[in-house]
Amino acid sequence: MTESGPSRRRSGGRSARIAARAAPVAPADRPVWPGIPGGQYSPLTDDEVRRIHEAALDALEQIGMANAPPSGIEILTGAGCVLGSDGRLRFPRALVAEMLEKAAKTVTLHGRDPRFDLELSGRRVHYGTAGAAVHIVEAETGTYRDSTTQDLYDAARLVQQLDNVHFFQRPMVCRDITDNLALDLNTIHASCAGTTKHIGTSFVEAANMAESLALIHEIAGGEEAYRARPFISNTNTFVVPPMAFATESCQVLEVAVRAGMPVLLLSAGQAGATAPAPLAASVVQAVAEVLAGMVYVNAIKPGVPAVFGTWPFVSDLRTGAMSGGSGEQALLTAAVSQMHRFYGLPGGAAAGMTDSKLPDMQAGWEQAISNVMAGLSGLNMVYESVGMHASLLGFSFESLVLGNDMLGQVQRCVRGINVTEESTSIEVMKSVCLEGPGHYLSADQTLRLMQSEYIYPEIADRSSPKEWVERGRPDLVEKARRKVRTILAQENHMIAPDLHKRLAARFDLVPLKHAHNGA
Repeated sequence: MTESGPSRRRSGGRSARIAARAAPVAPADRPVWPGIPGGQYSPLTDDEVRRIHEAALDALEQIGMANAPPSGIEILTGAGCVLGSDGRLRFPRALVAEMLEKAAKTVTLHGRDPRFDLELSGRRVHYGTAGAAVHIVEAETGTYRDSTTQDLYDAARLVQQLDNVHFFQRPMVCRDITDNLALDLNTIHASCAGTTKHIGTSFVEAANMAESLALIHEIAGGEEAYRARPFISNTNTFVVPPMAFATESCQVLEVAVRAGMPVLLLSAGQAGATAPAPLAASVVQAVAEVLAGMVYVNAIKPGVPAVFGTWPFVSDLRTGAMSGGSGEQALLTAAVSQMHRFYGLPGGAAAGMTDSKLPDMQAGWEQAISNVMAGLSGLNMVYESVGMHASLLGFSFESLVLGNDMLGQVQRCVRGINVTEESTSIEVMKSVCLEGPGHYLSADQTLRLMQSEYIYPEIADRSSPKEWVERGRPDLVEKARRKVRTILAQENHMIAPDLHKRLAARFDLVPLKHAHNGA
């Protein structure tokens, strides 16, 4: 064979591969997708899971929960809880078992666009944002500034365009708003204006719920339409660890459940501070607290769409500061994922947080390790998976875009290897080795599978050092910054112009840049 023969074949194969990789991929052909089944990794044995479960039941029976609001006391004692002379509500084992039987085993979190509906069941894994950051990370200057309503809107607009970020839970607080009702209303508006994916948000107080629900119903096209497809859920930190209810949040919870709003029952104890230092005991407390929440909401409305939100965090015991990017955090998240699998309930926890202040190498390894472990453990909802820095105090737009690339790789790990008769066939091997060019680059099988079997980063750089120099040594964060600017320069407001004008007038909403007619 002449030198030109193999050379031509390699060139043609490479050109075909480049053209195929550049072509848009149909959603059904993507190598990763929302709801890929995980669960290959289990940090706990079956006996250890059972021991944690029994210890959680002991905690609910013997310690119980303090500080329930009067309405909560009425609901829970009516269901079978015992109110002690110390004011604590104790939960008999039989009551917990009864309510777990009534609890929803599958929950659908709807988007305003049905393409973004998420089915929470079994070991189906979804990644998204979350948090209550009070700062925006200005990666270009290495500085932090207060987060605003415009920033929340911009974050939602970015998430709308990022395929590997499946839902938008409010990742930051609008620090430019001081009134509690205005804060709730503008959080809803900015989120809905930016994305049609499922939205999670919290509410400051129950008194704000009527007006907030009125805004949500307007966006939905009526209360009945919202109840049929509730596209906003209530992220509810209903406990103040250790083992006490958050009174005002419980009042919000009661309203949300009756309004047909899905709820995330969130317990966020910090090991060594507001939760026990042993990782296993931290899991016990988180499970106990969320089991109390499951009893609470199912006593109000059996089968309510509720997410088992065990979010145990970690302290750096040298300083007491939170350590969201630690290996211990990744283990805790995987362990509570295994517990929600044990109960057969939709579950969510936090991963992807970093203690790093900027999108750097530390951020990369901390985000990737915990996100991979969360997915491999089969966690239904992985919150705070992208964008969160400084132990949840800062949010970075560049990190959000870079995180979309990272989550693509993470989900490919979760998907695993498809072993079938076809995928292990040696027919192509025989053809290449015995009859062909001695490589697989131009094989039909390679071209057919290159988009469905493999995922390619959009921002990350895989060029050779020579190519990298020839291209001007492109910087990863700067590439992400350019993508942020490109997306945010688009006119992509997600509320119809007439409706938006009416909402802005009725609810006195903060104007957002790049809204319709410059509003």
